[in-house]
Amino acid sequence: MEITHLLSILGPTGFILGILFFICLYLTFRSGIYLYFVGKDFSNYFTSIQSDPTCATYCNADARNPLIAIVQDILSVYAHDPSIDIRTEIKYYFSRNFERTMRKLSYLRFISVVSPLLGLLGTMLGMVKVFQTIATEATPDSALLASGIWEALITTILGLCVAIPALASYYHLRLKLQALLIRAIEHSLRAIELCKKNNCLNKHTL
Repeated sequence: MEITHLLSILGPTGFILGILFFICLYLTFRSGIYLYFVGKDFSNYFTSIQSDPTCATYCNADARNPLIAIVQDILSVYAHDPSIDIRTEIKYYFSRNFERTMRKLSYLRFISVVSPLLGLLGTMLGMVKVFQTIATEATPDSALLASGIWEALITTILGLCVAIPALASYYHLRLKLQALLIRAIEHSLRAIELCKKNNCLNKHTL
């Protein structure tokens, strides 16, 4: 009964936009919290590693953190082929380890694009409802006209209210991912230099 009442107030496109808004919130908070803890754990690990800066410490670390796994993968690949383009390899491993997060960001981007279009569709449907009422009734009911105009206006507002936060969240999380990629490159290069200095690359291949 409540859903039927909500549909009558917002219209079908407004109801869909409401669902997209909650999906946007879910994707934003889940991805944001995940990236925060990945970065925090990575920082704590490389803070503690300062007390034992050896190649073995890099290679034997817990690889459940995707950034630590990237460093280990780069050490392993570099040990077998020192001529590789390190930055290209890091970007490849980064995209593979953060594939799910990147997919969530793609959904956010999609929501930011489709929401204004749904809002426009709702506006058109609301105006059609208004003109249909005018065309079929000699003395149109002002309540029906107001309902159609309300639907036209509210869906436009909802479309923008969903699209703007979704787009802002998308770019915010993209910047977080970019920052993590830079850190992965920095620490991978540092680990390679350390292992080259200690001549232990061949001893700790994965």
